[in-house]
Amino acid sequence: MARRLSAQERRQQLIRVGRQVFARLGFEGTSVEEIARRAKVSKPIVYEHFGGKEGLYAVVVDRAMSEVTERISNAIQDGPPRQRLEQAALAFMTWVQDDPDGFTVLLRDKPTSRAGGMTGLLHDLADRVGQVFAEQFADGGFDRRMAPLYAHAIVGMISFAGEYWMEARKPAPDVVAAHIAAMAWMGLRHLPENPDKVRPIS
Repeated sequence: MARRLSAQERRQQLIRVGRQVFARLGFEGTSVEEIARRAKVSKPIVYEHFGGKEGLYAVVVDRAMSEVTERISNAIQDGPPRQRLEQAALAFMTWVQDDPDGFTVLLRDKPTSRAGGMTGLLHDLADRVGQVFAEQFADGGFDRRMAPLYAHAIVGMISFAGEYWMEARKPAPDVVAAHIAAMAWMGLRHLPENPDKVRPIS
């Protein structure tokens, strides 16, 4: 006979199953019945642990956000700015490769809760990357108040690259990270203090 799972083991199993189902069916398409069926438990077990699919979804999103945030935060701790930028891109791309279901769940975003999911994640990551940019801007004599703008732009670029990679599965994540970092860094190195605005054609 199969060993009975402890409460903690059952909770972890339901989180794994929930992440898979949410990634494949989306929040609206997922039901407690489907989660219970795939986990081979009764519906009351799911309600007992999470109170419903909303509670399980919140845990899945929180775990995915915590994982990628921790990876990128660790990646930008040390090294010159150019290296930290590439390390941040690589950390994100590696996470996409390691946890495609988590990335898909965040990418979908629950329609009724835009504060979480990918939207909230990108804002948080941009704030962290912006701190690195602010240091570099100050050292280069640029207006450090513009650092958050560039950080959000580059983090957005990395996230779209991750979405593209999920479909193409090539090139390798480290190659993607190197190209993103090179493109962003070349632009930052030649950044004018006051970029010229595009004049409308009369």
